[in-house]
Amino acid sequence: MEKTPHPSMLQSCGGKQDSSFRYDLPDKISDKNQHKTHTVRDYFKAASKKLAGVFAILLFRKSKKAIAEVNKKNKEVKRISCSTSTDHSTGSDVRSSARFKSFGSYGSSSSVSGNIPTPDFSFEDICKATGNFSPGNKIGEGGFGIVYKGKLKDGSLVAVKRAKKDKYDQGLPLQFKNEILTLSKIEHLNLVRLFGFLEHRDEQIIVVEYVGNGNLREHLDGVKGNGLEIAERLDIAIDVAHAITYLHTYTDPPIIHRDIKASNILITEKLRAKVADFGFARLATEDPTATHISTEVKGTAGYVDPEYTRTYQLTHKSDVYSFGVLLVELMTGRYPIESNRSVKERVTIRWAMKRLKEGEFVIAMDPRLRRSPASTMVVEEVLKLAQQCLAPVRQSRPSMKTCAEVLWGIRKDFKEKASSSSTSHFSANFPGRDAKANRYLFGIEEDESYGFISA
Repeated sequence: MEKTPHPSMLQSCGGKQDSSFRYDLPDKISDKNQHKTHTVRDYFKAASKKLAGVFAILLFRKSKKAIAEVNKKNKEVKRISCSTSTDHSTGSDVRSSARFKSFGSYGSSSSVSGNIPTPDFSFEDICKATGNFSPGNKIGEGGFGIVYKGKLKDGSLVAVKRAKKDKYDQGLPLQFKNEILTLSKIEHLNLVRLFGFLEHRDEQIIVVEYVGNGNLREHLDGVKGNGLEIAERLDIAIDVAHAITYLHTYTDPPIIHRDIKASNILITEKLRAKVADFGFARLATEDPTATHISTEVKGTAGYVDPEYTRTYQLTHKSDVYSFGVLLVELMTGRYPIESNRSVKERVTIRWAMKRLKEGEFVIAMDPRLRRSPASTMVVEEVLKLAQQCLAPVRQSRPSMKTCAEVLWGIRKDFKEKASSSSTSHFSANFPGRDAKANRYLFGIEEDESYGFISA
Protein backbone atom coordinates (compact mmCIF):
# COMPACT_ATOMS: atom_id res chain seq x y z
CA MET A 1 0.00 0.00 0.00
CA GLU A 2 1.27 3.48 -0.86
CA LYS A 3 2.13 5.51 2.19
CA THR A 4 0.17 8.76 2.53
CA PRO A 5 1.18 11.68 4.73
CA HIS A 6 -1.10 12.63 7.56
CA PRO A 7 -3.28 15.62 6.49
CA SER A 8 -2.27 17.67 9.53
CA MET A 9 1.40 17.33 8.60
CA LEU A 10 1.31 18.35 4.96
CA GLN A 11 2.78 21.78 5.88
CA SER A 12 5.35 22.75 8.41
CA CYS A 13 5.37 26.15 10.25
CA GLY A 14 7.24 27.54 7.25
CA GLY A 15 4.29 26.77 4.97
CA LYS A 16 6.05 23.98 2.96
CA GLN A 17 5.77 20.22 3.01
CA ASP A 18 8.26 18.81 5.48
CA SER A 19 9.22 15.13 5.24
CA SER A 20 10.52 15.16 8.78
CA PHE A 21 6.95 15.41 10.03
CA ARG A 22 5.60 12.40 8.01
CA TYR A 23 4.66 9.07 9.43
CA ASP A 24 3.10 5.95 7.89
CA LEU A 25 -0.49 4.91 8.51
CA PRO A 26 -0.80 1.30 9.65
CA ASP A 27 -1.56 -1.36 7.01
CA LYS A 28 -3.57 -3.48 9.38
CA ILE A 29 -6.75 -2.05 10.81
CA SER A 30 -6.62 -4.58 13.63
CA ASP A 31 -3.43 -2.97 14.90
CA LYS A 32 -5.05 0.45 14.82
CA ASN A 33 -5.21 1.16 18.54
CA GLN A 34 -1.69 -0.04 19.31
CA HIS A 35 -0.06 1.79 16.41
CA LYS A 36 -2.18 4.90 16.90
CA THR A 37 -1.12 5.32 20.54
CA HIS A 38 2.54 4.81 19.71
CA THR A 39 2.70 6.94 16.55
CA VAL A 40 0.72 9.89 17.95
CA ARG A 41 3.00 10.04 21.00
CA ASP A 42 6.06 9.95 18.73
CA TYR A 43 4.54 12.59 16.53
CA PHE A 44 3.88 15.00 19.40
CA LYS A 45 7.39 14.49 20.76
CA ALA A 46 8.92 15.30 17.38
CA ALA A 47 6.61 18.26 16.84
CA SER A 48 7.37 19.67 20.29
CA LYS A 49 11.13 19.47 19.70
CA LYS A 50 10.74 21.13 16.30
CA LEU A 51 8.58 23.99 17.64
CA ALA A 52 10.88 24.50 20.62
CA GLY A 53 13.79 24.92 18.27
CA VAL A 54 11.89 27.42 16.14
CA PHE A 55 10.83 29.49 19.17
CA ALA A 56 14.38 29.42 20.54
CA ILE A 57 15.71 30.84 17.28
CA LEU A 58 13.03 33.54 17.19
CA LEU A 59 13.60 34.55 20.82
CA PHE A 60 17.37 34.69 20.30
CA ARG A 61 16.96 36.95 17.27
CA LYS A 62 14.53 39.21 19.14
CA SER A 63 16.82 39.41 22.16
CA LYS A 64 19.82 40.21 19.97
CA LYS A 65 17.85 42.95 18.22
CA ALA A 66 16.73 44.44 21.55
CA ILE A 67 20.30 44.52 22.84
CA ALA A 68 21.42 46.22 19.65
CA GLU A 69 18.68 48.84 20.07
CA VAL A 70 19.72 49.54 23.68
CA ASN A 71 23.36 49.89 22.67
CA LYS A 72 22.34 52.25 19.88
CA LYS A 73 20.35 54.45 22.29
CA ASN A 74 23.19 54.49 24.81
CA LYS A 75 25.53 55.75 22.11
CA GLU A 76 23.06 58.36 20.96
CA VAL A 77 22.75 60.05 24.38
CA LYS A 78 26.46 60.75 24.28
CA ARG A 79 26.13 63.02 21.31
CA ILE A 80 23.76 65.78 20.25
CA SER A 81 20.42 64.67 18.90
CA CYS A 82 18.53 66.85 16.46
CA SER A 83 14.96 67.81 17.32
CA THR A 84 13.46 68.24 13.87
CA SER A 85 10.84 70.82 13.09
CA THR A 86 9.50 72.84 10.20
CA ASP A 87 12.04 74.97 8.34
CA HIS A 88 10.79 78.45 9.21
CA SER A 89 13.03 80.11 6.64
CA THR A 90 11.18 78.53 3.73
CA GLY A 91 7.76 77.88 5.20
CA SER A 92 7.95 74.30 3.97
CA ASP A 93 7.89 71.01 5.82
CA VAL A 94 11.47 70.22 4.81
CA ARG A 95 13.52 69.30 7.84
CA SER A 96 16.26 71.88 8.30
CA SER A 97 19.74 71.32 9.73
CA ALA A 98 19.46 74.71 11.44
CA ARG A 99 17.54 73.36 14.38
CA PHE A 100 17.88 73.75 18.08
CA LYS A 101 19.45 70.90 19.94
CA SER A 102 19.02 68.95 23.15
CA PHE A 103 21.39 66.61 24.88
CA GLY A 104 20.88 63.20 26.33
CA SER A 105 21.19 62.35 30.02
CA TYR A 106 23.71 64.59 31.71
CA GLY A 107 22.25 65.06 35.15
CA SER A 108 19.09 66.91 36.06
CA SER A 109 17.97 69.99 37.91
CA SER A 110 15.33 70.46 40.53
CA SER A 111 14.03 73.52 38.71
CA VAL A 112 14.31 72.62 35.05
CA SER A 113 14.23 69.52 32.93
CA GLY A 114 17.73 69.97 31.56
CA ASN A 115 16.47 70.14 27.97
CA ILE A 116 17.69 72.99 25.83
CA PRO A 117 14.83 75.37 24.95
CA THR A 118 13.60 75.36 21.37
CA PRO A 119 12.52 78.92 20.51
CA ASP A 120 10.71 79.58 17.28
CA PHE A 121 13.55 81.07 15.26
CA SER A 122 16.07 79.82 12.75
CA PHE A 123 19.62 80.56 11.65
CA GLU A 124 18.23 83.03 9.13
CA ASP A 125 16.51 84.86 11.99
CA ILE A 126 19.82 85.04 13.86
CA CYS A 127 21.50 86.52 10.79
CA LYS A 128 18.83 89.22 10.62
CA ALA A 129 19.02 89.81 14.38
CA THR A 130 22.78 90.48 14.25
CA GLY A 131 22.87 92.31 10.91
CA ASN A 132 24.59 89.31 9.32
CA PHE A 133 27.06 89.27 12.22
CA SER A 134 28.00 92.88 11.67
CA PRO A 135 31.24 94.07 13.32
CA GLY A 136 29.17 96.93 14.73
CA ASN A 137 27.21 94.41 16.80
CA LYS A 138 30.30 92.67 18.15
CA ILE A 139 30.35 92.87 21.96
CA GLY A 140 33.03 90.36 22.91
CA GLU A 141 35.39 87.62 21.86
CA GLY A 142 36.70 84.47 23.52
CA GLY A 143 38.61 81.33 22.72
CA PHE A 144 35.56 79.66 21.18
CA GLY A 145 34.42 82.55 19.02
CA ILE A 146 32.81 85.99 18.84
CA VAL A 147 29.78 87.36 20.72
CA TYR A 148 27.28 89.61 18.95
CA LYS A 149 24.35 91.66 20.17
CA GLY A 150 21.10 90.81 18.44
CA LYS A 151 17.40 91.62 18.48
CA LEU A 152 14.93 88.86 17.70
CA LYS A 153 11.71 89.40 15.76
CA ASP A 154 9.74 89.40 19.03
CA GLY A 155 11.89 92.27 20.31
CA SER A 156 14.04 90.21 22.71
CA LEU A 157 17.65 91.36 23.03
CA VAL A 158 20.10 88.47 22.96
CA ALA A 159 23.81 87.76 22.99
CA VAL A 160 24.75 85.46 20.11
CA LYS A 161 27.90 83.38 20.62
CA ARG A 162 29.24 82.19 17.28
CA ALA A 163 31.86 79.44 17.32
CA LYS A 164 34.99 79.85 15.23
CA LYS A 165 35.00 77.70 12.09
CA ASP A 166 38.29 76.02 12.97
CA LYS A 167 36.82 75.04 16.32
CA TYR A 168 33.82 73.53 14.58
CA ASP A 169 36.05 71.45 12.34
CA GLN A 170 37.54 69.89 15.47
CA GLY A 171 34.11 68.82 16.64
CA LEU A 172 32.00 70.47 19.34
CA PRO A 173 34.59 72.12 21.64
CA LEU A 174 34.41 71.03 25.26
CA GLN A 175 34.10 74.62 26.47
CA PHE A 176 31.22 75.24 24.05
CA LYS A 177 29.49 72.01 25.05
CA ASN A 178 29.94 72.68 28.77
CA GLU A 179 28.24 76.04 28.48
CA ILE A 180 25.26 74.58 26.63
CA LEU A 181 24.88 71.68 29.05
CA THR A 182 25.16 73.87 32.13
CA LEU A 183 22.90 76.68 30.93
CA SER A 184 20.24 74.14 30.00
CA LYS A 185 20.03 73.04 33.64
CA ILE A 186 19.88 76.35 35.49
CA GLU A 187 17.27 79.02 36.09
CA HIS A 188 17.97 81.82 38.54
CA LEU A 189 17.58 85.60 38.68
CA ASN A 190 21.35 86.07 39.04
CA LEU A 191 22.40 83.70 36.23
CA VAL A 192 22.22 84.48 32.52
CA ARG A 193 19.37 82.66 30.77
CA LEU A 194 19.77 80.37 27.77
CA PHE A 195 17.52 80.99 24.76
CA GLY A 196 18.83 78.07 22.74
CA PHE A 197 21.58 76.41 20.75
CA LEU A 198 21.53 75.82 17.02
CA GLU A 199 23.76 74.10 14.51
CA HIS A 200 23.49 75.00 10.82
CA ARG A 201 25.94 73.57 8.29
CA ASP A 202 29.32 74.83 9.51
CA GLU A 203 27.84 77.16 12.15
CA GLN A 204 27.43 76.55 15.89
CA ILE A 205 25.67 79.21 17.90
CA ILE A 206 24.59 79.74 21.51
CA VAL A 207 21.87 82.34 22.10
CA VAL A 208 21.68 83.73 25.64
CA GLU A 209 20.13 86.62 27.52
CA TYR A 210 21.67 89.99 26.70
CA VAL A 211 22.84 92.08 29.65
CA GLY A 212 23.79 95.45 28.20
CA ASN A 213 25.34 97.39 31.07
CA GLY A 214 28.82 95.92 30.91
CA ASN A 215 30.59 93.70 33.43
CA LEU A 216 31.75 94.29 36.97
CA ARG A 217 35.35 94.91 35.98
CA GLU A 218 34.28 97.66 33.57
CA HIS A 219 32.27 99.34 36.34
CA LEU A 220 35.18 99.15 38.79
CA ASP A 221 37.44 100.71 36.13
CA GLY A 222 34.93 103.48 35.41
CA VAL A 223 34.56 102.37 31.79
CA LYS A 224 30.84 101.73 32.38
CA GLY A 225 28.40 103.59 34.59
CA ASN A 226 29.09 106.38 37.06
CA GLY A 227 31.15 104.31 39.48
CA LEU A 228 29.83 101.86 42.07
CA GLU A 229 28.92 103.03 45.55
CA ILE A 230 29.73 100.84 48.55
CA ALA A 231 26.07 99.81 48.92
CA GLU A 232 25.91 98.80 45.27
CA ARG A 233 29.09 96.75 45.59
CA LEU A 234 27.61 95.00 48.59
CA ASP A 235 24.43 94.21 46.66
CA ILE A 236 26.47 92.82 43.76
CA ALA A 237 28.43 90.60 46.15
CA ILE A 238 25.14 89.27 47.56
CA ASP A 239 23.77 88.61 44.06
CA VAL A 240 26.88 86.63 43.10
CA ALA A 241 26.76 84.70 46.38
CA HIS A 242 23.14 83.76 45.69
CA ALA A 243 23.99 82.61 42.17
CA ILE A 244 26.87 80.38 43.25
CA THR A 245 24.88 79.04 46.20
CA TYR A 246 22.17 78.00 43.76
CA LEU A 247 24.72 76.19 41.58
CA HIS A 248 26.29 74.40 44.55
CA THR A 249 23.16 73.56 46.52
CA TYR A 250 20.02 73.69 44.41
CA THR A 251 20.99 71.91 41.21
CA ASP A 252 21.18 68.15 40.92
CA PRO A 253 23.98 67.25 40.58
CA PRO A 254 25.69 70.41 41.89
CA ILE A 255 27.54 72.64 39.42
CA ILE A 256 31.03 74.06 40.00
CA HIS A 257 31.51 77.23 37.93
CA ARG A 258 35.34 77.22 37.95
CA ASP A 259 35.71 80.73 36.52
CA ILE A 260 34.21 83.22 38.97
CA LYS A 261 35.78 86.61 38.14
CA ALA A 262 34.78 90.25 37.72
CA SER A 263 34.62 90.13 33.92
CA ASN A 264 32.16 87.21 34.12
CA ILE A 265 29.78 89.19 36.37
CA LEU A 266 27.36 91.08 34.11
CA ILE A 267 25.63 94.19 35.48
CA THR A 268 22.04 95.09 34.62
CA GLU A 269 20.63 98.59 34.21
CA LYS A 270 19.36 98.33 37.79
CA LEU A 271 22.89 97.43 38.93
CA ARG A 272 21.99 93.83 39.68
CA ALA A 273 24.51 91.08 38.97
CA LYS A 274 24.22 88.06 36.69
CA VAL A 275 26.91 85.38 36.57
CA ALA A 276 27.85 84.35 33.03
CA ASP A 277 30.28 82.21 31.02
CA PHE A 278 29.94 78.55 31.95
CA GLY A 279 32.58 77.26 29.56
CA PHE A 280 34.69 75.80 32.38
CA ALA A 281 31.76 74.61 34.50
CA ARG A 282 31.73 71.04 35.82
CA LEU A 283 28.94 68.91 37.22
CA ALA A 284 29.97 67.64 40.63
CA THR A 285 30.05 63.89 41.14
CA GLU A 286 26.81 62.20 42.19
CA ASP A 287 28.74 59.79 44.41
CA PRO A 288 28.00 60.90 48.02
CA THR A 289 31.28 59.40 49.21
CA ALA A 290 33.40 61.34 46.69
CA THR A 291 35.28 64.34 48.08
CA HIS A 292 36.47 65.88 44.82
CA ILE A 293 36.76 65.65 41.03
CA SER A 294 40.17 64.94 39.56
CA THR A 295 40.47 67.16 36.52
CA GLU A 296 42.77 69.39 34.51
CA VAL A 297 43.11 72.83 36.09
CA LYS A 298 40.95 75.48 34.45
CA GLY A 299 40.31 79.08 35.42
CA THR A 300 41.84 82.56 35.30
CA ALA A 301 45.16 83.55 36.81
CA GLY A 302 44.71 85.31 40.13
CA TYR A 303 41.36 83.64 40.83
CA VAL A 304 42.29 79.93 40.78
CA ASP A 305 42.34 78.01 44.05
CA PRO A 306 46.03 77.19 44.78
CA GLU A 307 45.08 73.86 46.37
CA TYR A 308 43.26 72.91 43.17
CA THR A 309 46.33 73.94 41.17
CA ARG A 310 48.56 71.80 43.37
CA THR A 311 46.43 68.66 43.65
CA TYR A 312 44.21 68.79 40.52
CA GLN A 313 41.32 68.06 42.88
CA LEU A 314 38.29 70.25 42.15
CA THR A 315 35.58 70.89 44.77
CA HIS A 316 32.90 73.54 45.29
CA LYS A 317 35.32 75.21 47.73
CA SER A 318 37.40 76.19 44.69
CA ASP A 319 34.55 78.52 43.71
CA VAL A 320 34.56 79.85 47.28
CA TYR A 321 38.23 80.78 46.90
CA SER A 322 37.52 82.62 43.64
CA PHE A 323 34.65 84.44 45.36
CA GLY A 324 37.07 85.55 48.06
CA VAL A 325 39.29 87.10 45.39
CA LEU A 326 36.21 88.82 43.94
CA LEU A 327 35.32 90.31 47.36
CA VAL A 328 38.82 91.80 47.65
CA GLU A 329 38.45 93.18 44.12
CA LEU A 330 35.13 94.82 45.04
CA MET A 331 36.56 96.51 48.13
CA THR A 332 39.90 97.61 46.68
CA GLY A 333 38.96 98.28 43.06
CA ARG A 334 42.22 96.61 42.02
CA TYR A 335 42.83 93.70 39.67
CA PRO A 336 43.87 90.41 41.34
CA ILE A 337 47.32 90.78 39.76
CA GLU A 338 48.74 94.23 39.06
CA SER A 339 52.14 93.78 37.43
CA ASN A 340 52.88 97.51 37.30
CA ARG A 341 52.98 97.78 41.10
CA SER A 342 55.80 97.01 43.50
CA VAL A 343 56.47 93.39 44.42
CA LYS A 344 54.74 93.83 47.79
CA GLU A 345 51.52 95.05 46.17
CA ARG A 346 51.55 93.02 42.97
CA VAL A 347 49.26 90.23 44.24
CA THR A 348 46.24 92.14 45.52
CA ILE A 349 44.89 89.54 47.95
CA ARG A 350 48.25 89.23 49.75
CA TRP A 351 48.56 92.98 50.02
CA ALA A 352 44.96 93.46 51.20
CA MET A 353 45.11 90.62 53.73
CA LYS A 354 48.31 92.05 55.19
CA ARG A 355 46.66 95.46 55.53
CA LEU A 356 43.71 93.80 57.28
CA LYS A 357 45.97 91.85 59.64
CA GLU A 358 47.85 95.01 60.61
CA GLY A 359 44.62 96.98 61.18
CA GLU A 360 45.25 99.18 58.14
CA PHE A 361 42.39 97.92 56.01
CA VAL A 362 41.35 101.50 55.18
CA ILE A 363 44.54 101.77 53.11
CA ALA A 364 43.25 98.90 50.99
CA MET A 365 39.90 100.60 50.42
CA ASP A 366 39.16 101.78 46.87
CA PRO A 367 40.17 105.48 46.83
CA ARG A 368 37.03 106.28 44.84
CA LEU A 369 34.91 105.44 47.89
CA ARG A 370 34.36 108.05 50.61
CA ARG A 371 35.60 107.09 54.05
CA SER A 372 32.85 107.05 56.63
CA PRO A 373 32.11 104.89 59.70
CA ALA A 374 29.53 102.97 57.68
CA SER A 375 31.62 102.41 54.56
CA THR A 376 34.83 101.50 56.39
CA MET A 377 32.86 99.03 58.50
CA VAL A 378 31.71 97.31 55.30
CA VAL A 379 35.25 97.14 53.92
CA GLU A 380 36.61 95.61 57.13
CA GLU A 381 33.85 93.01 57.47
CA VAL A 382 33.90 92.03 53.79
CA LEU A 383 37.70 91.64 53.86
CA LYS A 384 37.33 89.42 56.95
CA LEU A 385 34.90 87.23 55.02
CA ALA A 386 37.30 87.20 52.07
CA GLN A 387 40.07 86.05 54.41
CA GLN A 388 37.99 82.99 55.35
CA CYS A 389 37.24 82.24 51.71
CA LEU A 390 40.94 82.43 50.86
CA ALA A 391 42.00 79.93 53.53
CA PRO A 392 44.84 77.71 52.20
CA VAL A 393 43.03 74.54 53.28
CA ARG A 394 39.66 74.14 51.59
CA GLN A 395 38.01 72.59 54.66
CA SER A 396 38.53 75.89 56.48
CA ARG A 397 36.57 77.86 53.89
CA PRO A 398 32.87 78.62 54.45
CA SER A 399 30.13 77.42 52.12
CA MET A 400 28.69 79.86 49.63
CA LYS A 401 25.41 79.84 51.52
CA THR A 402 27.25 80.94 54.66
CA CYS A 403 28.95 83.70 52.63
CA ALA A 404 25.56 84.99 51.50
CA GLU A 405 24.22 84.98 55.06
CA VAL A 406 27.25 86.90 56.34
CA LEU A 407 26.90 89.47 53.58
CA TRP A 408 23.24 89.97 54.40
CA GLY A 409 24.25 90.66 58.00
CA ILE A 410 26.85 93.21 56.86
CA ARG A 411 24.25 94.83 54.63
CA LYS A 412 21.81 95.15 57.53
CA ASP A 413 24.45 96.71 59.82
CA PHE A 414 25.56 99.10 57.10
CA LYS A 415 22.04 100.29 56.45
CA GLU A 416 21.50 101.04 60.12
CA LYS A 417 24.85 102.80 60.48
CA ALA A 418 24.45 104.79 57.25
CA SER A 419 20.92 105.88 58.20
CA SER A 420 21.98 107.12 61.63
CA SER A 421 25.02 109.00 60.33
CA SER A 422 24.95 112.42 58.71
CA THR A 423 28.10 111.53 56.76
CA SER A 424 27.49 110.65 53.13
CA HIS A 425 28.65 107.22 52.04
CA PHE A 426 29.03 108.40 48.44
CA SER A 427 32.47 108.82 46.94
CA ALA A 428 33.82 112.37 46.98
CA ASN A 429 34.61 112.28 43.27
CA PHE A 430 31.48 110.54 42.02
CA PRO A 431 29.77 112.68 39.35
CA GLY A 432 26.25 113.95 39.70
CA ARG A 433 23.57 111.26 39.68
CA ASP A 434 20.39 112.98 38.58
CA ALA A 435 19.42 109.88 36.63
CA LYS A 436 19.55 107.92 39.85
CA ALA A 437 17.85 110.47 42.09
CA ASN A 438 14.93 108.16 42.82
CA ARG A 439 17.03 105.01 43.25
CA TYR A 440 16.98 103.12 46.51
CA LEU A 441 20.03 103.21 48.74
CA PHE A 442 20.31 99.50 47.94
CA GLY A 443 19.56 97.88 44.60
CA ILE A 444 17.90 94.99 46.45
CA GLU A 445 14.58 96.32 47.68
CA GLU A 446 13.50 95.69 51.23
CA ASP A 447 10.48 93.58 50.36
CA GLU A 448 12.58 91.06 48.43
CA SER A 449 12.74 87.78 50.26
CA TYR A 450 16.02 86.33 51.40
CA GLY A 451 16.43 82.95 49.83
CA PHE A 452 17.91 80.90 47.04
CA ILE A 453 14.92 80.25 44.81
CA SER A 454 14.74 80.16 41.03
CA ALA A 455 13.94 83.36 39.21
